Amino acid sequence: MAAKSRFTRLDAFAKTVDEARIRTTSGGIITIASLLIIIWLTWGEWVDYRRVAVLPELVVDKSRGEKMEIHLNITFPRLPCELTTLDVMDVSGEQQVGVAHGVNKVRLAPAAEGGRVLDVQALQLHAEEAKHLDPDYCGECGGAPPPPNAIKPGCCSTCDEVREAYAQKQWGFGKGTNIEQCEREHYSERIDAQRREGCRLEGVIRVNKVVGNFHIAPGRSFSSNNVHIHDIANYEERGLSPAEQHTMSHIIHSLRFGPQLPDELSDRWQWTDHHHTNPLDSTSQEAPEPAYSFMYFIKVVSTSYLPLGWDPLYSASLHAAADTNTPLGAQGLSAGSQGSIETHQYSVTSHKRSLRGGDASDEAHKERIHAAGGIPGVFFNYDISPMKVINREARPKTFTGFLTGVCAIVGGTLTVAAAIDRTLYEGVSRVRKLHSN
Repeated sequence: MAAKSRFTRLDAFAKTVDEARIRTTSGGIITIASLLIIIWLTWGEWVDYRRVAVLPELVVDKSRGEKMEIHLNITFPRLPCELTTLDVMDVSGEQQVGVAHGVNKVRLAPAAEGGRVLDVQALQLHAEEAKHLDPDYCGECGGAPPPPNAIKPGCCSTCDEVREAYAQKQWGFGKGTNIEQCEREHYSERIDAQRREGCRLEGVIRVNKVVGNFHIAPGRSFSSNNVHIHDIANYEERGLSPAEQHTMSHIIHSLRFGPQLPDELSDRWQWTDHHHTNPLDSTSQEAPEPAYSFMYFIKVVSTSYLPLGWDPLYSASLHAAADTNTPLGAQGLSAGSQGSIETHQYSVTSHKRSLRGGDASDEAHKERIHAAGGIPGVFFNYDISPMKVINREARPKTFTGFLTGVCAIVGGTLTVAAAIDRTLYEGVSRVRKLHSN
């Protein structure tokens, strides 16, 4: 048998002659409708093939020795910058007392006057006083040893240096009564002038990625017998009107751990916008009295965002590079789709109480008793989760899957159309036979 005859017998697509074909109007309509359906379904298959999905993964966080950046912007309408202190401490024993680097203190007018900005350089409040002193001047430190960072070694030239000397000696300072430097700089008058002012803390603090806390409390801080203490004499001054009393009322404009996601990603992934990853944003708390404490317990979860074209080796080299101008974890943004974003999400629970003690009847829980004592302030206790979330961009459908889907669309649509056309044709033929009979 010839080769042509062998292949002819294997033909699964037998043809009919044109004389045996019957074309109908309904068949033409069904054909056009089938083509439109095929085009519509094929377009949907193409869109699904081009769709980028976010595939979350949960893995054990094996990173070691990393640092973490905390970005904060918090306003205290009833606490002047002169009395505002930011401290950081963690379980490794590292402490940052009176954090100044990377954080701005913005003096604000009283809320009744609109809360406008008065001064951004609140940390330099007394820096210029020493310029007008006699070069030979050497002030006493009120019985305390001079601070090591004094302008003139062995002396206290300014009121701030006397305050630093007192803090190292763990003494309360108050308004600096009978201190020559403070009386010359009118320190007490400055405290009274700022009594109705507010303060906004904004900036970045860099901490170890371990369990720790940072807090904002009134007065200069120091440690005594392994106990963290704040000098709150000026904060709790007696005999003041309610309008002049300080409180720890605060507004958290933003608080996040690590870099913020770009707007492009936030718009693409609606469930990862800052309202979900930073639940403390736009939080407002009112303190009914000066002796009041607020505590936030935060669980921080490391989170990576890997774009579609992520290159692990290139991205790792970017994050390992030392660039002090780029926020930690955001180095991959400069690489576009090849770099990753290393940031953090967190959940939070909060608690507040009066330092005078008593029950929680104001919250309809008379059976709960608050302990008396403590430091007025706002405390953020953060814990690091051992798990890490990886949000990886990927295309859920491959190109071969797309071709398979197109073939299924074409074959299935034509099969269904042929069945409909055959049904209509047979129905019409039977009706005609009945009428003819």
